[in-house]
Amino acid sequence: MSERRVDDFPLVAIVGRPNVGKSTLFNRLVGGRPALVEDEPGVTRDRRYGEAEFGGRKFRVVDTGGLDPAAETGAITAGIHRQAQRAIEEADLIVFVADARDGVTRTDRDVATLLRRSRRPVLVAANKVDGAAQEVLAAEIYELGLGEVIPVSAVHGRGARELLDEILARLPDESTRPPSAPEEEVVEGTIRVAFVGRPNVGKSSLVNRLLGEDRVLVHDQPGTTTDPVDTLFEYQGQDYVLVDTAGIRKRARVEKPTEKLASAMALSQIARSDVAALVIDAELGPSDQDAKIGGAIEEAGRAVMIVVNKSDLLGTGRKAEDAERELRKRIRDELPFLSFAPIRFVSAKSGRGVADLIADATTCYHEHGKRITTAQLNRFFRETCETHPPPTFRGKAVRIYYLTQPAAHPPTFVLWANRPELVHYGYRRFLMNRLREQFGFQGTPVRIVTRRRARA
Repeated sequence: MSERRVDDFPLVAIVGRPNVGKSTLFNRLVGGRPALVEDEPGVTRDRRYGEAEFGGRKFRVVDTGGLDPAAETGAITAGIHRQAQRAIEEADLIVFVADARDGVTRTDRDVATLLRRSRRPVLVAANKVDGAAQEVLAAEIYELGLGEVIPVSAVHGRGARELLDEILARLPDESTRPPSAPEEEVVEGTIRVAFVGRPNVGKSSLVNRLLGEDRVLVHDQPGTTTDPVDTLFEYQGQDYVLVDTAGIRKRARVEKPTEKLASAMALSQIARSDVAALVIDAELGPSDQDAKIGGAIEEAGRAVMIVVNKSDLLGTGRKAEDAERELRKRIRDELPFLSFAPIRFVSAKSGRGVADLIADATTCYHEHGKRITTAQLNRFFRETCETHPPPTFRGKAVRIYYLTQPAAHPPTFVLWANRPELVHYGYRRFLMNRLREQFGFQGTPVRIVTRRRARA
């Protein structure tokens, strides 16, 4: 398995020291607000990619964490530094963002030295120039010796057009690039898999193991991931997007506004996903918070698989088998509403079972979109609804006339009845179990609703 880089358009890397407004500028260029922004250094930690279009030309943009050469010996900060350096290596053009209000700092000078060594073309954006009176502040940035400096305000959009003009002028001519497949062929049929769960359960490690590189920052300190990180790759002819998300804490334990927003963004990825991978720590087992996250997945109607990471900590041989059996039972007991979800024991550290996650996700995706033919539904109706009709309610007969499937994603069935309001939940549950016995639907919720048949 290997990551597939989408090289259709030139790549612009936004770099600079921490807290100079790189993510705000990223959002300004790609539109909307896809990156988490907070007035605190170190919020952006992984590479985040987006697409921009200006003057009829498209290019990709990568947002990076703060570059600080002095932090290479740190833990999380060293990882952020490596991620930014990799973005520089990939880029066709670098936009170096400096804070005009702060002037040139020692870290700016160190970063400028790194950029000169990279031998990549560099454009300098002096950020936080909110008015004409502040443009004089941008003059100091020329001291770095990186060429022309464009004064901008990423927050207000001031200077954005001038910056875009300069970006396009410095990007390689697209006519020199090999022709690419139409965009629809890249996007259509892509399976989006979101890894969600509590902090520090190994979501980023699993994504990196699947991709075969340290694409997202990993550290044993909870909260390393803040923004959701999308990575496109291809496996056996199928396109996938893997989404690494921030750990979702209990609300009472969320202290910083950044954490609250990161958790909210992680939850929003559930609705956007085709398949949600609920990652559980094998050593800790399922918790109330796992149940809440799982409930959010079921409520959103997403396909789901349960991934038990760190299974290497359960021991070896018979001991591991017994521990897995007990843990599987606990998961089924404490997350009964996800009884249809496959459970996979894996170890991101050793790689055990990780490769099987793609097959699991693909199966869940196809089951989520499964449709039952009319002939099969008619046969199921005769064998189940007619032979096991719903019970009467307070002496009132309830009759099911027929069964249809109007939708998939998730599979949704309609019972057409004379008194739909009297069809008991227990009977719908009975039918749901029979549908699963007959047709599978592994890894996907099934919806059954009742409707009144229109009179002839």
